[in-house]
Amino acid sequence: MRIALINENSQAAKNPIILDALKKAVEPLGHEVINIGMFGTPGEISITYVQCGILASVLLNSKAVDYVVTGCGTGEGAMLACNSFPGVLCGHIEDPVDAYTFAQVNDGNCVALPFAKGFGWGGELNLLYTFEKLFSEGSGKGYPKDRVIPEQANKKILDKVKLSTYRKLPDILKDLDHELVYNALSMDAFKTVFFAGCQDKELEKAVREILG
Repeated sequence: MRIALINENSQAAKNPIILDALKKAVEPLGHEVINIGMFGTPGEISITYVQCGILASVLLNSKAVDYVVTGCGTGEGAMLACNSFPGVLCGHIEDPVDAYTFAQVNDGNCVALPFAKGFGWGGELNLLYTFEKLFSEGSGKGYPKDRVIPEQANKKILDKVKLSTYRKLPDILKDLDHELVYNALSMDAFKTVFFAGCQDKELEKAVREILG
């Protein structure tokens, strides 16, 4: 599985800490981590939590990545932004129990974490243990085990609801503020990953048109 890390401007300085914890948790399982940024380096493009949602949706819908880890100060804004788009099922997680139950019960493809709120002594350990519980046992297996069948049925219902309540992503991107979308899609790390792995020709065309 290809897992993308995206974090916004207020928490850019924590990118190396988050990246290290994520890699330690998932690389032994055979997953690949792709760091989209922000990297916390001078002069890089600055993105907000809304733009994290844009990037997550484009990467997931294009199938350039399989999963997105994102967040902001509280994680709430990033979660709301991600869930504003089709093809993204994002959970707000703060600890290993949140991570495990979201993976097993809700079976999503994106998580938003608080990288400022509650991030104190041992914050990097909480990240590591959270990522371990999120990815170590796969997803969608149910919890508790006697709830597997109804939980899997509810997930399928939710997927159908989301298909009916969202427009096509290329149309959404074209209707959003051009500068908002353009700045997000201009990130070098995003462009490298997207154009190398995009499997949706219509979405690729839309992104190329936005970038000019």
